[in-house]
Amino acid sequence: MATSSHDSLTQDDDRQLAELGYKPELNRSWSGFSNFAISFSVISILSGCFTSFFVGWNSGGPVAIAWGWPLVSAFILVIGVCMSELVSAYPTSGGMYFWSAKLGSVKASYYTGWLDFIGLLAITASVSYGCATFIDSTIGTFSSSWASHYSLDRVFLIFLGVLAAVALISIFSSHLLALLNNISVWWHVAGVAVIIVILLALPHHHQSVAAVFTHTVNNTGFFGGHTSGLGFLFYVLPLAAILPQYTITGYDASCHLSEETVGAADSAAKGIWKSILYSAIGGWVLMLSFLFAVQDPAKVTAAGGGVATVLTQALSPNWAGFVLLVSSVGQFFCAVACMTSITRMLYAFSRDGAVPGARYWTKLTSKQVPVYGMLAVAVLAVLLTLPALVTVDINGAPVPVAFNAIISIGVVGLYLSFAIPIFLRWRAGDAFKPGGWTLGAKYKWLCVLALAEIAVTTVIAVLPTSPGGMPGNSGFSWKYVNYTPLVVGGALILLWAAWHLSVKKTFTGPRQTIDSPTDLDTVTG
Repeated sequence: MATSSHDSLTQDDDRQLAELGYKPELNRSWSGFSNFAISFSVISILSGCFTSFFVGWNSGGPVAIAWGWPLVSAFILVIGVCMSELVSAYPTSGGMYFWSAKLGSVKASYYTGWLDFIGLLAITASVSYGCATFIDSTIGTFSSSWASHYSLDRVFLIFLGVLAAVALISIFSSHLLALLNNISVWWHVAGVAVIIVILLALPHHHQSVAAVFTHTVNNTGFFGGHTSGLGFLFYVLPLAAILPQYTITGYDASCHLSEETVGAADSAAKGIWKSILYSAIGGWVLMLSFLFAVQDPAKVTAAGGGVATVLTQALSPNWAGFVLLVSSVGQFFCAVACMTSITRMLYAFSRDGAVPGARYWTKLTSKQVPVYGMLAVAVLAVLLTLPALVTVDINGAPVPVAFNAIISIGVVGLYLSFAIPIFLRWRAGDAFKPGGWTLGAKYKWLCVLALAEIAVTTVIAVLPTSPGGMPGNSGFSWKYVNYTPLVVGGALILLWAAWHLSVKKTFTGPRQTIDSPTDLDTVTG
């Protein structure tokens, strides 16, 4: 009976995909839970909460994290439900660029797709590099000789190893990836719960509620380190928004895996908003456990605001190492999910002729996995992360400016790719034909709210994060520069040039690989 229901849903999925112009080629073996699991894994509060905690601490401190996380998360959920409505109507691996083509134009589709790819690439690179950093920290807590000297070169080598392992695992099969993502959900749930209990039970003392919700920090170097005044309120504090905005992203993975999901129109829609909601709640509780466990705020600030300092203050080396190990494994799961998401997006975008060398990125193995696409993503991720080899100190503390920039690139690229189809859906109004999961008339204000949040976040993400990275300052140096506007802006200029020189003559938008749904039995039989 269950098998019959599964087959019926699969046939409905394939028929809907055929109505959108595509014959089913990927293996539809993912359940609704697996679809939710990949977005939950890409969001990964064991990754973002750990690796980017320093962003919130340095740009406002506990008050920015404790209050900022739930506030920004609520806006992200608004963006998510807008995307849920879109994927229910158009459940394809192309996701946002396909939506932009259907609701707007070929040109809108082209820019949406490339912004999405840039964002996903940066997220994949940052998660893999963050995983390498925490593997290094984990080993360091158990080995005094290892921890005696921090080495950017050593971390970069571990980063290369993480990317290689992720690529190899991803090549095996789509079914194995779905299984790993299912395991990842329970690892995150159990891991976060255990970490919270440890941080509640083992530290010698905890910060007061007043300290967690009112203590401020300005470790950016701006405004003389002052934590009052308009500069702190309107420049430094907003920088902390990147912490939740970066952590709770990548949920478009549910869209990109929709062609491999059973009951995609409903499952992918729910996968998006559920992964955001559960991650927002779990992430906030986890963040509060970090803040309450801080033993010496001044030393955390002096060390650059990293969560590893909080853990080594509050716990014995063995317990700190255990927590870091749990996080590192979760981050590895996240890296695998990120690789899965971006390669499916690259496959779909290449299938429609928008990517040079498309015949390679659409080539599938016998396991129906785009192997060359994975290798290309791994190489590009390494190139994007090369600036992380440059040592940067701000106020005497080591600050990963390059890592911060990669985070911001991911935020800007992805959220701009979300904004284009959300705007087009809002513009379409009642002419939009919804799927089974719809916002109804609420789209009129939810889409506007989502677009406003994305606009504000984009401005924040391209701002200099330290005085040394602000052109015109006496201490300006390129190693301090937030290179987000250079990467994203440079990419947009290249895309504009490519569009006008040749692409507009060759890229016609999503290509149909099947003439009509009536041909479905022929192409699958």
